Amino acid sequence: MTSYRPIEEGVATDLRGELTYASYLRLDELLSAQQPVSDHHDEMLFIVQHQVTELWLKQLIHELRSAIALLGADDGAPALKRLARVKAIQKQMFEQWSVLETLTPVEYLQFRDQLGRASGFQSPQYRTVEFLLGNKNPAMIEVFAHDDALHDQLAADLAGPSLYDAFLAHLARQGHDVPADVLERDFSQPYEAHPGVVEVFRRVYAAPDEFWEAYETCEELVDVEEGFQLWRFRHLKTVERIIGHKRGTGGSSGVGFLRRALDLTFFPELLEVRTEL
Repeated sequence: MTSYRPIEEGVATDLRGELTYASYLRLDELLSAQQPVSDHHDEMLFIVQHQVTELWLKQLIHELRSAIALLGADDGAPALKRLARVKAIQKQMFEQWSVLETLTPVEYLQFRDQLGRASGFQSPQYRTVEFLLGNKNPAMIEVFAHDDALHDQLAADLAGPSLYDAFLAHLARQGHDVPADVLERDFSQPYEAHPGVVEVFRRVYAAPDEFWEAYETCEELVDVEEGFQLWRFRHLKTVERIIGHKRGTGGSSGVGFLRRALDLTFFPELLEVRTEL
């Protein structure tokens, strides 16, 4: 056994003028983005946790936009690959909460007031993910009225088809009897469950061999919804553990606000059809 390992012959060591690991990833910018507003040791964890979450949200958006486009082009197989990656990202985001849970209530209170009214509720990427998955609420974009570019992008995502809208349109083009009023609805408004869509899914689930791609996509969407709900629940329990039932920094009721989000569903008929089978 030895504690010394020489550099292998052939490993590049003279990197002057080269694209390096640090320059490719812009580590100088990335690692200088953590700017605590207090001198408390644990604020660094709070910042890193949320910045990492924002990076994963960026990747989720990248995958969801691609999945929507692929379904719009009736290219189902790579869309399923995108959803598989979405699920893997969701697992990473879920497990992250265990790190933040090492922050005790007393530790958080020592820098919480320094955050002002800044809140995760104000995350434009989180709102984008919810819009892309189908939780449409026009009032939500009012939070971003102070930033024209963000407001316009969110307004576009609000008005565009969600992942579920794209899937239902894809099913219609494949010959499934998706109701016309579902396909032609105002995408900026919250989706309302339709018995005709339940019937479409009942037929798919009754004959998986005949409708295998649709059947598999349905189950992938159920997985994505469950993963998102588990993330929401873990968020709620982390907040409850750290601040109890205090109001959120952004003015929400805190735990109560997060608990009500658990009643929201992205793909209602995919749950309803289970009762009909």
